[in-house]
Amino acid sequence: MEPVLEARNLSKWYGNILGVSDINLRLMPGVHGLLGPNGAGKTTFLRLASGQLKPNRGDIRIFDQPVFNNPALFHKVGFCPETDAYYRGVNGGDYLRFLARLHGSSTPEARDVAQAALHQVGLDEVAGKLISAYSLGMRQRLKIAAAILHEPQLVILDEPLKGVDPLWRVRITELIRDFASRGRTVIVSSHVLPEVEAMTNNIVLIHQGEILAEGDIQEIRGLLDSHPHMVSVCTPQFRNIAARFAQDPHVLTVHFDNAAQKVVFKTDHRDHFFDRLNRLVVTDHLQIQEITSADDNLQAVFNYLVGRK
Repeated sequence: MEPVLEARNLSKWYGNILGVSDINLRLMPGVHGLLGPNGAGKTTFLRLASGQLKPNRGDIRIFDQPVFNNPALFHKVGFCPETDAYYRGVNGGDYLRFLARLHGSSTPEARDVAQAALHQVGLDEVAGKLISAYSLGMRQRLKIAAAILHEPQLVILDEPLKGVDPLWRVRITELIRDFASRGRTVIVSSHVLPEVEAMTNNIVLIHQGEILAEGDIQEIRGLLDSHPHMVSVCTPQFRNIAARFAQDPHVLTVHFDNAAQKVVFKTDHRDHFFDRLNRLVVTDHLQIQEITSADDNLQAVFNYLVGRK
């Protein structure tokens, strides 16, 4: 099977600022999550993939065709930008009908195509309302409608759930999965692991313009579980807990915060630590006020991977 997207030694910089650096990536059909903190290079990569930027070095191809300056390719591609992109003084229905005409639909066809896209994102009842009066979540859904109305084979979504209410987060997630089930490919960027995890098992981690890891979500979860964790336990009995864990081979360091009645552990085996802590709560009748693990997030994985390079 041929890749939908292939990047080879792809680099883009803006003066002295590096956008992406020497990216080599092959994406097959399906849904792919592009994960990274803000400023990681996600948007630059997606703009290169959608033909908005020309690489300084390397090559990026979609359906084995060069992307930049290739207008014939774009009827196969739908793009949802992170920032707003619409004409002021235009309502949602007219905006989508205009885009449908640009994609080659006749006037009657454009009306039907726009209506179908509006229905998919739940904007039927506000089709005649000015886009400038839409909420942030409504504008996000309109951008998704604009990306999918021409039934592209590849959909590129840059932070599509930003500002969307919880109900429509679920529905958009279902829409993305349904789109892929019909043989399409979706690339969706986010800095929130659970968002992408609900859409796909295929993950690409990008940080400071470089691909740090790619693969199945379970592999990424494995990285999250295997790196050392800092766990903070707030309790009046913090010295008792510290003494119990002092000789534990999986506890690397122990630090006290007397004023906050808190002890902070560094452990290389999170599951073992929490299992033992839960048993101590029962056997020693501990009064735990709060347990936090600042490392239990995607940024921790990036920090861990960067530290290993």
